[in-house]
This record gives sequence, structure tokens and C-alpha cells, in this order.
Amino acid sequence: MSCSSSSGSEEDGEGFDSYRKGGYHAVRIGDQFAGGRYIAQRKLGWGHFSTVWLAFDTTTSTYVALKIQKSAAQFVQAALHEIEILSSIADGAPSNIKFVIQLIDHFKHTGPNGQHLCMVLEFLGDSLLRLIKFSRYKGLPLDRVREICKCILIGLDYLHREHGIIHTDLKPENVLLVSTIDPAKDPVRSEIAPILERPEGNINAGVTNLIEKRLKRRARRAVAKISGRKDSMVETGEAPKSDRNIDGVDVRCKIVDFGNACFAAKPIAQEIQTRQYRAPEVILEAGYSFSVDMWSFACIAFELATGDMLFTPKVGQGFSEDEDHLALMMELLGKIPRKIATAGAKSKDFFDRHGDLKRIRRLKFWPLNKLLIDRYKFPENDAHEFSEFLLPLLDFAPEKRPTAQQCLQHPWLNSKDSTPS
Repeated sequence: MSCSSSSGSEEDGEGFDSYRKGGYHAVRIGDQFAGGRYIAQRKLGWGHFSTVWLAFDTTTSTYVALKIQKSAAQFVQAALHEIEILSSIADGAPSNIKFVIQLIDHFKHTGPNGQHLCMVLEFLGDSLLRLIKFSRYKGLPLDRVREICKCILIGLDYLHREHGIIHTDLKPENVLLVSTIDPAKDPVRSEIAPILERPEGNINAGVTNLIEKRLKRRARRAVAKISGRKDSMVETGEAPKSDRNIDGVDVRCKIVDFGNACFAAKPIAQEIQTRQYRAPEVILEAGYSFSVDMWSFACIAFELATGDMLFTPKVGQGFSEDEDHLALMMELLGKIPRKIATAGAKSKDFFDRHGDLKRIRRLKFWPLNKLLIDRYKFPENDAHEFSEFLLPLLDFAPEKRPTAQQCLQHPWLNSKDSTPS
């Protein structure tokens, strides 16, 4: 769960049935936390473990993101783990320099559903996923992709080299811009006065309005679909470019959500990473280290530049999602070397003794350089340079992938002035 101005999970709501003993804490606008220091302003989003609220810090007169964990024991343990990671990061250089989110404070809050661990994090803007959606999945200009990549790599270098931390769940949702795409959604730039006391009205509004809000959202979506069909009948289909111009958007960003992160010396789970950004060694259960984050980073860079995920595996007739994922990797990157294909605890589930997939025999090879030119209409030179940057990060041998520090020296990243400030 990130502390974005607009969560990717906000579409359907977290469901009022999770507001019970061991579950979410019901927050109302104007509620006070930590002895009145933090005042809830509006909900930013939710995750399976927590809800996140925009709050006003009355001590510093700044806006922050207040992450309130569910109260059951397993969620408390998860929060303690995240606090340990974030506290370790905070002990180093200022996070503003290192492009990693900053933990400001943490405390316990007791409510009717139990005792909730709360984290106070710096308020950030929209996620990279929201930026990709904002650009209508058409891909961002390569100079903006370079700027974003530099921020992520500086953050990863800091985590990997200085703290020995593997993020394990790097994806567009977990990288947030330092400010919102729409200035009206930024509490500072919009110049809206903070709420300092609870508004008059229904004391249970925070929970009971969930169903009403959900119905209204569905109604708005239905209206939008209908109007969209009508518009498509009379328009050329070309959207006004001014609506989606990202020239004025600050693309500096920070890595967030350390709920699944671990110290390299103490891996905590075998199955890590969100499916589309998962490295082959994780699928094969062949062990992992910092290089899994580099694989995920390459997937993000491709998605920023094209608007499409690099790998979208599916279950098929007679084969699993994992096997399809491995097949898609090989179609893009070539055959997995036999030594690597057969080295994992789960290798025998997918590969025969020759290193060939058991159930998917006919592969359609489409190298990355050609894919960028044929499908995404990249100029040949851009496609070649971008491929040269990405392909080493997608090496099947984890130890051969460049580190974040090495990537920061790559010619593609430094071919134009893209230094984040």
C-alpha cells in the first residue's frame, strides 16, 4: 500500500465488512491522532493491510500520509517489519537525495477494532502507473523515461549498496512522483486550508458512506462509457493533446512500499514480486538477491517507454501461468541456458533434462530491438540504444545483470541531460 495522492486500489473501495475486530480502523475527517498532532483530511487509498489518509501535521504545519494498519497480530507484525526497514533507511543520507520515501513518525492508536500501528510518511504524488494511464498507455517521451529511470536507480543503489535491502516488489504502483499530476489534487499547490476539527454530521460517515460512494463511482463509470461511445461516433478518435501533455509534470519520483522488502542477509519469502515484474530465478525457486530488483526495474522502464507491460503471462490449455511466463521470456530473450533452467527447486515442473519447456514447445521469437521497431514504431537508433540498456538487465543469469550503480553510468541514461535535481 503506497502513500500516493490517488491509490490504484481506490476504484472499488476496501469494503465495510473489513471494519471489524482485527481489521481496519474507521477514520473520520477531522479525527486526531498521536495526541492531536495529526488530523485526518481525506482518504488517499487502501491496501489489504491498511488504509492511508492525507493528514495535517499540526507540529510542522505540513501534509503527511498516515498509514493505519489493521489491528490483527499478523498485520501488526507486518507493520513492525516495514518500520524496521524504513527506520534503517532513514538512518542514512537524506531520502530527498536518495529518492526513497521518508518515514517521519510511528505510533500506536487504539480504537474500537483494536490497537493499530500507524506510520507517518511524507506525502507524495501520483504513482508511475497513474502517469502511464494519464498518457493513455501510449508511452512517455524517452527523455522523461530517462529522468524517471535515474531516480529509481539512485534509490535502488542506495537500498542495495548502502543498506543491503532488496525491495522485492518493484512495480509502477510502488514508485510515486514527488507531486501530483493535477495541481488541484495537491494539498499545498491547491492552497486549500487544512481541516482542523471534525465537520458536523454523521459520526459513522467514514464507513457507512462506502456503499453509496461505490454506487456513485459505478454510475459515473457507466455514464462515461456511454458518452465515450457517443463521442467516438462523431470524433476522429484523436484525443486533444493538451489534455495529456506531461511537459509540465515533475517526474522526479521515489520508491515506496517496503512491506515486502528484506535484508539480503535475511530473505523472508520464496515467492516474491508481483507477477508481471517477477524474475525467472524466483519462478524457478533458485534463490535471489539484489538482481531481482534490477529485472523488475527493466520491466518498468519498458512499460514507461511503450505503455505496455513487458510480460503478461496467462494460464493456457495444459500449461500454467508460470510456464507461459518463462516461454514469453524466451521468445523475447532467447532460450534459457540449460544450467540455469534446471538449477531451481521447481525447474522439473517446467523443463525436461535438456532444458526445454515440457508443455510449450513452439516458441515465436521476437527480439526486443525488433519488437520496439515493429510494434511500437521506435526509430531504429532509439530502439537499438534502449535495447542495449535493457537487455543486460534481463540476463537469465542473475549475477551477470548490472547493478544499479553500474546502470547509472550507462550511455543511454546519460545521452541527454536527465539528471534529477
